[in-house]
Amino acid sequence: MSETAAKAPGSALGAAVDPNRWKALAFIAIAQLMVVLDATIVNIALPSAQQDLGISDGNRQWVVTAYALAFGGLLLFGGRIADLWGRKRAFVVGLGGFAAASALGGAATNEAMMFGARALQGAFGALLAPAALSLLAVMFTDAKERAKAFGIYGAIAGGGGAVGLILGGFLTEYLDWRWTFFVNIPFAIVAAAGAWYVIREPEGGRNRSALDIPGVILSTLGLVSLVYGFTRAESEGWSDSMTIGMFVASGVLLLAFVLVESRVKAPLLPLRVVTERNRGGIYLSLGLAIIAMFGLFLFLTYYLQIVKGYSPVKTGFAFLPMIAGMITGSTQIGTRLMTRVAPRLLMGPGFLVAALGMLLLTQLEIGSSYAALLLPAMLLLGLGMGTAFMPAMSLATQGVKPQDAGVASAMVNTSQQVGGAIGTALLNTIAASATTSYIADHIAGASSRSQQQLVQLEGMVEGYTSAIWFAVGILVVAAGIALTLVNAGRPGGSTVASSEEGAQDEVAVPVVAP
Repeated sequence: MSETAAKAPGSALGAAVDPNRWKALAFIAIAQLMVVLDATIVNIALPSAQQDLGISDGNRQWVVTAYALAFGGLLLFGGRIADLWGRKRAFVVGLGGFAAASALGGAATNEAMMFGARALQGAFGALLAPAALSLLAVMFTDAKERAKAFGIYGAIAGGGGAVGLILGGFLTEYLDWRWTFFVNIPFAIVAAAGAWYVIREPEGGRNRSALDIPGVILSTLGLVSLVYGFTRAESEGWSDSMTIGMFVASGVLLLAFVLVESRVKAPLLPLRVVTERNRGGIYLSLGLAIIAMFGLFLFLTYYLQIVKGYSPVKTGFAFLPMIAGMITGSTQIGTRLMTRVAPRLLMGPGFLVAALGMLLLTQLEIGSSYAALLLPAMLLLGLGMGTAFMPAMSLATQGVKPQDAGVASAMVNTSQQVGGAIGTALLNTIAASATTSYIADHIAGASSRSQQQLVQLEGMVEGYTSAIWFAVGILVVAAGIALTLVNAGRPGGSTVASSEEGAQDEVAVPVVAP
């Protein structure tokens, strides 16, 4: 083992760091796909699982909420553990725990067992996700190779959710809902075994400082309160006393967290990670974009299945153009241009292209043609998001001290998780309000049962398009933030820069000799 200070631009640093880095990427990608799939695959299976396990309508939301709370609340802690233990160890432990929790969920015999399994999945996912992203951050330091690696990662992060709809539909329709859990086990075994034998972390990248216990407690409780507040708002309304209480508690706890982090010697989240202009812009714009995307997944799934009458499998396949667009935008457009233009010139236009696709969907009607409207809209959405996600994922961890790579990666996942919770609650509330208003205004003129059903469907579509208008605006704001705050130039060298206390200094990157 030897350490080399990487200073020369254009050097084949990646090859020196780890000759197996591309093999490692394959196993990291498998793990990331598993985590992203799980976010949507269980939603398809939920009705069947609810019936089999006797879960009440009031409690069924906890199949999704238990996972979201554990995952969102523990992400910063998981990222710090990855920095402390080492990313490889955290990655493998996260995979093993996720597989065990998935087996427990698939074997569930009652609702308590199911909810516990989902919470465990979320907890181990919170360890696994930042470990995976930070491994890429420390293994791929050459600008061109980093662009390719994050292009693949970004495509999976963006398109995996739609793949989950397809796989969930197949497993639920042709096998059993339990297989939506069991399918994670082979993914985890392959990824863990491959990672154990292939990944070799650079030396000197761990953060061995004492764990910031007050920071862990405050951040976990604050994020759990925030995510639960938005989740509860979706089901109970924004004026519900518990919903308001959760938001107030979240604000107090997160403010206290910031104050603690500014004073402790070894903070859980060094404020330099989020106050640096580029990373702050990335976290904010990415979170806003996810708000728009999560709402869209929900609306299009309901539109295709309830309004158009698609089966779960057919619904999943209907999302394929979006997946193709994301893969193309991330691995072709983003990767090819990442080393030639500034990241904001990919992110800003990318979000605007996605907004254009979203704008097309505001024209949805009951009889809208899939080929004429949904297909081009999804292609534009996928292309735009894929192009924007790729530089965002890369820049969010670029220039971070190796010891902070885990928490910086966790912040990417946190912005996505909180964005998803906000998007689902906010846009669903807007849609429900518009639907109720439309039905109230038109139901009196419907004399027959068939006319009343038609009004109900028209009301649903009216609700979706009303919420999609808001999503268009959110994407435009995300583009404006990316173009304004993200001012990093194009990656011109092979070094990883560090930005501690606002200073941009070149650092020696630890290298493992082959």
